[in-house]
Amino acid sequence: MGYICCEMIKFPSASKKIVPSGCRAMIGQVAGGGKTEKPILMAENAYHKYRVKRNSWPKDPNGGGNHQHIGHVSAVRRDAAPGQKVGLIAARRTGRIRGQAAASAAKAD
Repeated sequence: MGYICCEMIKFPSASKKIVPSGCRAMIGQVAGGGKTEKPILMAENAYHKYRVKRNSWPKDPNGGGNHQHIGHVSAVRRDAAPGQKVGLIAARRTGRIRGQAAASAAKAD
């Protein structure tokens, strides 16, 4: 009952490995693996390389447009989801520096 059949796998490097038959494996090559090997001959081809997907303002937690008003506290917790982490991340304090700290900061300038 404890007998396990084994299979021999031959790799592209010509090395061989014996693994149990119960193992699962993905065979083949990764799609788009040699994408960077093709030379970029013209600047117009490099344009697409550095272009990024634009930020959609409705999906941004702070909104967008010409009315620059957040409407809520801009500080977010450190363990927030990636799309939620916009603004002051895990801020210790927010707002203007007032009082003695402001005076010492002004004196340093």
